[in-house]
Amino acid sequence: MTQIAETVTFKLATDVTKEEFVTIMKRTESFVRNAEGFVFRRLSAGEDGQWTDTVIWTDMDCAQAAATAFPQQDFAPAVMAAIAPDSVTMRHDTIHWTIGAS
Repeated sequence: MTQIAETVTFKLATDVTKEEFVTIMKRTESFVRNAEGFVFRRLSAGEDGQWTDTVIWTDMDCAQAAATAFPQQDFAPAVMAAIAPDSVTMRHDTIHWTIGAS
């Protein structure tokens, strides 16, 4: 089975704290968790202020369907307002190898 890694990187808007952003992103949980093909999600941030939202999908069709539907959700305006608009990059990559803890 080929899985897809959706990776979105960005910086926060200048007036948004880490804590506020995590609270905003938690509002997306039900949508993502219930989206067809959802496998896993992780939200992380580096000391440089760069954030990474990683979602694993079962296939590209599910990843693209969720990406298309995301902006239509009621939480989307708050999420987008919390992110610096010129800082966003999004990728959908095929996973070729995975390792986990034994």
